Amino acid sequence: MTDNKFQHHHAKFISGSAPLELDDALYEKLTATPRDYTLAVLLTALEARFGCQLCRDFQPEWDVVGKSWIKGDKKGNTRLLLGTLDFADGKGTFQKLMLQTAPILMLFPPTSGPMATADAQAIRYDFTMGSQSAEQVHNWIIRHLPAGPKPPVYRPLNYVRLITVTTAILGLVSFFSVASPYIIPIVQNRNLWAAISLITILLFTSGHMFNHIRKVAYVAGNGKGGISYFAGGFSNQFGLETQIVAAMYGTLSFATIALALKVPRMVDPRKQQIAVFVWGAVIFGMYSFLLSIFRIKNGGYPFYLPPF
Repeated sequence: MTDNKFQHHHAKFISGSAPLELDDALYEKLTATPRDYTLAVLLTALEARFGCQLCRDFQPEWDVVGKSWIKGDKKGNTRLLLGTLDFADGKGTFQKLMLQTAPILMLFPPTSGPMATADAQAIRYDFTMGSQSAEQVHNWIIRHLPAGPKPPVYRPLNYVRLITVTTAILGLVSFFSVASPYIIPIVQNRNLWAAISLITILLFTSGHMFNHIRKVAYVAGNGKGGISYFAGGFSNQFGLETQIVAAMYGTLSFATIALALKVPRMVDPRKQQIAVFVWGAVIFGMYSFLLSIFRIKNGGYPFYLPPF
């Protein structure tokens, strides 16, 4: 009798393209004991008026599991049926089980036959982590089935994604072929990469990542009604302090580059001499200011450089 029931509903299962659609009567019939098959039932609420977003998100994954089992187990060797009971068709079952949430995935093990288990209570799948993939549910189901070959998960080819990716690749190739005469000289520009490298070095040597990791304050009060721009100690710093130090490093770098590359190319000796004094004074002043900040960070440092 139970074998005929399985064969009858398995024939309906493999003739469709998704898990069996159940109602209260069919749910009672399939879950009734004795049963010599395993039954996995998804209790869900798909209509928009129920507001179950998780139900709608999980339904395509559940259909993938059903289609995979239909494709890989046409002879019913695993003796597994999969079904879906929507709240609109199974209000009585939801009330009987006193269910307040959805989706609920229940696995009913066989109670008779060679694959019968000692505990015939339904096993529930845990949805507390949110929507699950077809692979996760598939693995959960086969863990509760007897040993033996099981059908793998077959995902249908996503033609929309394939077309989108192909179009995007062709678009990028076309854009690069047209724009390459303009892009390649920019990419190969040594001055551009030198500027990017210099900015990156200044950004990270000034403590940018420290600010992001520690979530430091931008500035702080000095206890006298004013603002403190620099934090004492090597393990503390403010956001504005990082920007000031980066600006100082940038000024020192620019002055050094100007002295090394720009000044020697100047034709007028007088202008060249003035430029040397100007950039030399900038470097001297910046180093003096840098040492004064270092004395704030390390109060025991004995040296300084005038005028700061």
